[in-house]
Amino acid sequence: MKQVDIEELSNIINNLKRQGKTVVMCHGCFDLMHPGHIKHFQAAKKEGDVLVVTITPDIYVDKGDGRPAYSQDLRADSIAALECVDYVAINKWATAENTLRLLKPNIYVKGREFENLEDKTGKIQKEFQVVNEIGCKMNFTHEIVFSSTKLINKYFKKNE
Repeated sequence: MKQVDIEELSNIINNLKRQGKTVVMCHGCFDLMHPGHIKHFQAAKKEGDVLVVTITPDIYVDKGDGRPAYSQDLRADSIAALECVDYVAINKWATAENTLRLLKPNIYVKGREFENLEDKTGKIQKEFQVVNEIGCKMNFTHEIVFSSTKLINKYFKKNE
């Protein structure tokens, strides 16, 4: 089964690493799956042997009113349906920092929009510190980038 509890994922990763496998991790909200997410996961998978994806739980999604559009379980199910994804878990915390410490992937992959290590929330800077702390490598994909929020505003909000 691809969708597992975060603690179980930690055990799975430990076993995979003992077998010499390179574990790649992506983390995010991944609300309203779009081609940018899929391309990101496909590129991340090429960085190692096993791709794990952790998602932000509903209670910590900070994308605005009415978000996430889909529950954490539906988001996890959708990601698990992708061929390139090996495991999916719902995060327990608001950010990826504790998740990185628990899972200790070999490579942590973010999209190119984070490559300058700046975002308005400050999360990427904290994640980068943890990546260095646990001896992980941070890589960036260079795929097409979409914003779910911008897509919602452009195509789904009615002008009244």
